[in-house]
Amino acid sequence: MGLQLSATRTRSTNDHGQPLGRPVDWTPATAPASDTVLTGAGVRLEPIGPQHVDDLYAALCRTDDDALWTYLVWERPRTRDELTSIVEQMVDAPAAVAFAIVPVETGRAAGFCSLMRIDPAMGSIEVGGIALGRQLQRSRAATEAMALLMRHAFDELGYRRYEWKCDSLNGASRRAAIRLGFIWEGRFRNALVYKGRNRDTDWFSITDLEWPRVRQALDDWLDDSNFDDMGRQRVRLAARPPAPASAGQEED
Repeated sequence: MGLQLSATRTRSTNDHGQPLGRPVDWTPATAPASDTVLTGAGVRLEPIGPQHVDDLYAALCRTDDDALWTYLVWERPRTRDELTSIVEQMVDAPAAVAFAIVPVETGRAAGFCSLMRIDPAMGSIEVGGIALGRQLQRSRAATEAMALLMRHAFDELGYRRYEWKCDSLNGASRRAAIRLGFIWEGRFRNALVYKGRNRDTDWFSITDLEWPRVRQALDDWLDDSNFDDMGRQRVRLAARPPAPASAGQEED
């Protein structure tokens, strides 16, 4: 016999006339494993490690790459050893799972990202710490990497909330979140101090109820038929919901 909900749980108000949240038949999600490898048509996400340092140093740490690190917690590494230390921090982080982003066409790591703020009991998980080398920026592979992580979180691990957070001044990150289908939730003022600066943090999320729409939009955009012989998109990604944006959702 299936789960039986109490009379109170099936109602929208309680005996005091107070509104109640929708009932949830909830099974806690599964924590992501540190040895997870996610493979798509054009990109692979694999556990970050010392084997990726040389490729990441070449992709992210040139003298003209300072802008890639502005909104990360670290300054641009000036030496290979400095990057090695950052990679070691990501590997050893107790509450996060970090990935190297490896385009299939080269087999060389060109960026990194992490799953963090992992709360299986409540079904909430965040993607963050994202750095994309120039090869990955505005690329099909970068979008596929984000889609692989979403599918892993929702379809394989059973999460009900997938978060994206960024410095409110990081226009590129805000635009990326909206393009990928995230909903702007608000701004936490004076949320952090990093690199001697204040950070107001913008919060975005996708819920399990929104995920089918987002997944279909991502699948449609990533389909080979959406790209011409030069690899150019025919139709722009439309994961964002059709409802009019609030002031907070407006693109920079």
